[in-house]
Amino acid sequence: MSAVALIDAGGANLGSVRYALERLGVDARIVRDGDGLRDAQRVILPGVGAARPAMVLLRERGLLEPLRALQVPLLGICLGMQLLFESSEEGDVECLGLLPGRVRKLAGGAGLRVPHMGWNALEKVTDSQLLAGVGESDQAYFVHGYAAPVTQDCIAACTHGERFAAMVRSGNVAGAQFHPERSAAVGARLLSNFLQWDGRA
Repeated sequence: MSAVALIDAGGANLGSVRYALERLGVDARIVRDGDGLRDAQRVILPGVGAARPAMVLLRERGLLEPLRALQVPLLGICLGMQLLFESSEEGDVECLGLLPGRVRKLAGGAGLRVPHMGWNALEKVTDSQLLAGVGESDQAYFVHGYAAPVTQDCIAACTHGERFAAMVRSGNVAGAQFHPERSAAVGARLLSNFLQWDGRA
């Protein structure tokens, strides 16, 4: 049985994340209930969609408490990263609470489209094993209308009218607002780093 658990939270990117892992030689197993996390050594929470229905689905499938109690490395992707925080303006919903802060709608601005879609440079905020091999001006692919704040847990930021967290890490919990499965070499590097990450730096 695969040591990497890929949670089905109803996101449209589940298959593409799985394929990205396969390209790295990892056959992740799809998990749809809390029992599926018991022997996992790595857990990935992908997501595309809205915060409230995703949280409802996680609750219905008995995944909330197992996720909150995880002792192994956890990576949230896109909406999955936003669900790691305390709450979201999107649907005014309480999230997993693994990271402090509230996810808010991007303000946009003159000539700026929301949702934010496309390639943007990553700004490294602090060193982390997760960012090994990622250059200061490397770009990643984003698709999102809401974003997490830049807090002490932010390891990489991005700017689209306003500065927001592109990657976060606290203890064994990490998140990427961008889509590593669609971010070419940078995305493959992040996933590879996560598969080797000890959950400490």
